[in-house]
Amino acid sequence: MIKNAANAIYYLLFGIFWCCCQSGDDQDIQWSSYLGGPDRNHYSSLDQIERRNVSQLQLAWTYHSGDHRGDNRSEIQANPIIIDGVLYTTTPGIKAIALDAATGKEIWTFDPFNGIDSLSRPQTRHRGVVYWEDGPDQRILYTAGKYLYALGAEDGQPIESFGHGGKVDLRTGIERDTTGMFVRSNTPGAIYQDLLILGTLVPDGTLASPPGDIRAFNVRTGEVEWIFHTIPHPGEYGYESWPEDAYTYAGGANAWAGIA
Repeated sequence: MIKNAANAIYYLLFGIFWCCCQSGDDQDIQWSSYLGGPDRNHYSSLDQIERRNVSQLQLAWTYHSGDHRGDNRSEIQANPIIIDGVLYTTTPGIKAIALDAATGKEIWTFDPFNGIDSLSRPQTRHRGVVYWEDGPDQRILYTAGKYLYALGAEDGQPIESFGHGGKVDLRTGIERDTTGMFVRSNTPGAIYQDLLILGTLVPDGTLASPPGDIRAFNVRTGEVEWIFHTIPHPGEYGYESWPEDAYTYAGGANAWAGIA
């Protein structure tokens, strides 16, 4: 985490990624998933950088996102991914960006809050993006505010056939009135075939809070394919361990930290 980073400068982390991209086979130099893989174990098999030479690392490049908060309380928790030499990540202002991993040159940027003041943006903490591909169809999926977006990996443009003009309301599929309720997702979901399995961030209170249902979104269409009720419904495992009909009013029980 980097706090109070006025211009969100990416230093050593990107320098390490740049060095890693200079050696190893094609499989090794990819970091195609949040925290390194579907198991989220942070592991890389690269061995060019190790404890005897790590002190020799030098800054390769810097990138200024330019969307720091006006009150100097910016932070970044994103874990960038690397696909075929392109770095994809999010900024403190929750823009999605694509950079040349070797040079830091910006390839594209997508700002879902374009024109909104830094202090008025609905979310200030984010952990990254998801990559999915099927042949020439290559997508970046990520959340911002109350929406899930699907962007073309090549140009960063919303994919019109996904949801409504490239985005899906994160309250979609929650089987309760969520009008005015806070539902966000600041941690990348997990990909399984053509599904993005996603947890949410909701208020921790049990009343006047939406449930933390885990949903699987079709990465092509944005439709909800299935829902796992963390607060069980009648006939579902664990229903008897909750107060009667808790699924109709209780909230929370959410997977805000992400899914492996």
